[in-house]
Amino acid sequence: MSLQLDARQRAMLQEMGITIWQPAEKAPARTPMSKSALSHESSAPRHSATNTAVLNPPVAAPLQAPVAAPAPAPVVARAAPAHPAPAPSTSANAAAAGNGSQLRAPQLLYPNVDASQTPAGLGSSWLVILETATPDEPFGGDSGKLLDNMLRAMQLHRHPRTYACVLARNNPADGGGGGGAQSEARAETTLTQAIAELRPDMVLILGLGAARAILDSREPLGRLRAVPHQLADGTPAVVSYDPAYLLRAPDAKGSAWADLCRALAVVRKSAAT
Repeated sequence: MSLQLDARQRAMLQEMGITIWQPAEKAPARTPMSKSALSHESSAPRHSATNTAVLNPPVAAPLQAPVAAPAPAPVVARAAPAHPAPAPSTSANAAAAGNGSQLRAPQLLYPNVDASQTPAGLGSSWLVILETATPDEPFGGDSGKLLDNMLRAMQLHRHPRTYACVLARNNPADGGGGGGAQSEARAETTLTQAIAELRPDMVLILGLGAARAILDSREPLGRLRAVPHQLADGTPAVVSYDPAYLLRAPDAKGSAWADLCRALAVVRKSAAT
């Protein structure tokens, strides 16, 4: 006895994923039937063909269910953001902890200079304060080469006591935020120690960041360059452009050279009196 299903019932079973046994397998048993059953042969092939068509899609449907497998996909999608999540917070905490500046200890720029060959009028000692991307090597990179050229133009490469203090910032942003006062306090402490040790005749401050940290001023660089400065102990200081800025704005090199000449004039005048 076969199960007779109409097209609607077979479609419903197919949507439910239920496999329908193919009645075509019983077709050989119907072949030797009496001639009175021949009237039904025309419908038998239609049932067989139809049932085969209905059976094949459900066979594909069960195979398609494991392949589609919607459940694992969301698991992978949810797991992916979980791994990068700690990285931003760690980076943010590190940046917050390191926000500020620190004035490095003085570095002797030209250690192999013969003191007997030092030109007259350069004073006993010079201290250059600047920011640089290579704090361990003030003459590193293109800006370092330009700094060397600037000092050589002043003949300071022949001075045995030409020093540099690098203002290193963990955060390259301008230190005008909440941690600015603490940063400047640290720089002032180191600068006081450096001046007490080196006793420079001139402190050459290059760049706005260094000028604001050392002079504790929020004036623009143009105003800071325009006037002479004295540190707390009376040491004269001159502000000019930093080499990195001069690489971006070569037209300012003439003004920078005027600042350097003014610093030389102050030292020579002090030596003459």
